[in-house]
Amino acid sequence: MDRTTTLRDVEEQVRVEAGPVTLEGNLGIPEGAAGVVLFAHGSGSGRHSPRNRFVARQLRAAGLATLLIDLLTEEEEAEDQYTAHLRFDIGLLAERLVGTTDWLATDPRTAGLSVGYFGASTGGGAALVAAAWRSQRVGAVVSRGGRPDLAGDALPAVRAPTLLIVGGDDEPVISLNKQALARLGAPVKKLVIVPGATHLFEEPGKLEEVARLAAEWFSRYLDLPAEARAD
Repeated sequence: MDRTTTLRDVEEQVRVEAGPVTLEGNLGIPEGAAGVVLFAHGSGSGRHSPRNRFVARQLRAAGLATLLIDLLTEEEEAEDQYTAHLRFDIGLLAERLVGTTDWLATDPRTAGLSVGYFGASTGGGAALVAAAWRSQRVGAVVSRGGRPDLAGDALPAVRAPTLLIVGGDDEPVISLNKQALARLGAPVKKLVIVPGATHLFEEPGKLEEVARLAAEWFSRYLDLPAEARAD
């Protein structure tokens, strides 16, 4: 397997059997990891997204394992470049997340770790659907500039503590997140609006704030037993 190595950080390329397809991913596991965070990318994005890779590095620095994965195969990505329909297929993306979650449960490197989801854009909706489908396995969810409203009827079934992060200048998405927050069934749920940030959090220091908030959320809730996550 190929490895990308820095002085303090290691990622390993993995192939994940998720139902009928094989997905490509980058798995990073710091020593003594408290849990593993699976990234659900947004429309038109993937495991090489610089924003998600930045957040993943910060999570690993905080002692959390990360798995960045392409939820579409190479053939599907090529098709989607022309049709743009698969990136909005929330059911399909959620199924791929569930398949990857099941893979994490069987791989010896991650089998003992609680799973969290970090969703961006449309990936936020897919992450919440998958969290509802795997409520006993998923310990926490964080959405960055996400579309949790796309989770639809799955929202009341979500049990994982959920943090929604939205840029203060991303006004249409703020409204959609407020509506989704009201429908979420999670016993612990929170909406944080980052002042001065737009949809992609490209402004100086804003993505760092997202990473800090996500690391705190996952560190607090991922390794708790289910009955304690409501506290």
